[in-house]
Amino acid sequence: QVQLVESGGGLVQAGGSLRLSCVASGTIFTITTMGWYRQAPGKQREWVARVISGGSTDYADSVKGRFTISRDNAKNTVYLQMNSLKPEDTAVYYCYADVRIRVWGQGTLITVSS
Repeated sequence: QVQLVESGGGLVQAGGSLRLSCVASGTIFTITTMGWYRQAPGKQREWVARVISGGSTDYADSVKGRFTISRDNAKNTVYLQMNSLKPEDTAVYYCYADVRIRVWGQGTLITVSS
């Protein structure tokens, strides 16, 4: 089994930056893709970014150019560097890992004030 623990959430002003971390433990050698979703109040969960085992990355159009996902295999950690944050980025951010099923973290809240 794989367990994920996120950290790095908080309150930031518009235009600011935050970095989220997601540490994986357990049978981590089975992980292929890791990434992030977010869910804003009253909205459906939205995919944000992913990094596959070979290092390739993909981003939602809404965050492209502002967010950067990276993966440190030695630390079993995936990061989401978020720059130029906007109020519409306010959401609970969830880390995920794809093994034979998708495993989720508990979520971390990002609030961007205007």
